[in-house]
Amino acid sequence: MWPWLEKIASACWDRVRRYALTRKDEDESDADASADELLWSRDLARHAGGEFSFAVVQANEVLEDHSQVETGAAATFVGVYDGHGGAEASRFISNHLSAHIVRLAQEHGTMSEDVVRNAFSATEEGFMSLVRRTHLIKPAMTTIGSCCLVGIIWRGTLYLANLGDSRAVVGCSNEPNKIVAEQLTRDHNAGMEEIRQELKSLHPDDSQIVVLKNGVWRIKGIIQVSRSIGDAYLKKREFALDQSTARFHLPEPLRRPVLTSEPSIYSRVLSSQDRFLIFASDGLWEHISNQRAVEIVYNSPREGIARRLVEAALKEAARKREMKYGDIKKLDKGVRRYFHDDITVVVIFIDPELQQEGSASVPELSVRGFVDAGGPSSFSGLNDIT
Repeated sequence: MWPWLEKIASACWDRVRRYALTRKDEDESDADASADELLWSRDLARHAGGEFSFAVVQANEVLEDHSQVETGAAATFVGVYDGHGGAEASRFISNHLSAHIVRLAQEHGTMSEDVVRNAFSATEEGFMSLVRRTHLIKPAMTTIGSCCLVGIIWRGTLYLANLGDSRAVVGCSNEPNKIVAEQLTRDHNAGMEEIRQELKSLHPDDSQIVVLKNGVWRIKGIIQVSRSIGDAYLKKREFALDQSTARFHLPEPLRRPVLTSEPSIYSRVLSSQDRFLIFASDGLWEHISNQRAVEIVYNSPREGIARRLVEAALKEAARKREMKYGDIKKLDKGVRRYFHDDITVVVIFIDPELQQEGSASVPELSVRGFVDAGGPSSFSGLNDIT
């Protein structure tokens, strides 16, 4: 085959393979008559420093979770984007954030917390620009937002950034046959006392900045998360909604932004005690504790582990409603949202020997994406940073 034709064929096959991962993969072991038709996974694949597994289950009529795993010879990128109000914000993030990180890292010649922070800022600006162009035609764009959890493993260091209440947890083994969970990110949710106090200190003149509504703490009585990409109507007065949109209507004009897109950023040099990382949307953590999650991973085979975590959460959701998981599996999307949220889980295993070697066997560009992860990856560009 001529070289140019081979490149075109390869590119087309790569797009088809990624697209197929937005549906149940018939090659997976769970593709049988008893399977959950709204749950799909990739049981095990390779990244530069080990192996990974991911799974997603849909509950909403339209899946609002978007996520991606991108791997290169020198770096691994994980993104979990838990949308609300629609899928546009989470889809936008999956299409743009990793590219901003690569661009900025190449400009600075290194990966850093500032690179990640500036990439978040560029993504927020880009989505706000999209809202500004479209909100007169589609007013709902001003109410669409997304939590955003990102992890980057580069040269033995983990860089984490978080907006909202998705969560990253590491499983650490400091002694034989024992695993301990360490939460690496902070949940930005009004249900937490420290977040309510933070909001009250930032808005001392607003007695309604957090409101207990139907037993749930919400910012302005509307939303639980205090940080996000999007949610323009809670950040800029120009996007204020009229009174006909009762669910999102603010009782008084916005004095200042009540949400922020400033991420909490962390970095950690990975050690031999760090066995694996769990990245997941809050749909998992609503039903499974950090410790239980790491114990499930530690005591189970790697193959299909992300799917196993999702199923554990669904079984717990069913138990709370005095049901069986088999009963939930029979429910249609939309109806299932009354029992559990969309759930996304990515488990990244850290193999120290591969982490040190850089895993030369991993191709420079190997994309393993799901849920509309976007176009061709540029994340392998980090391989060029010296």
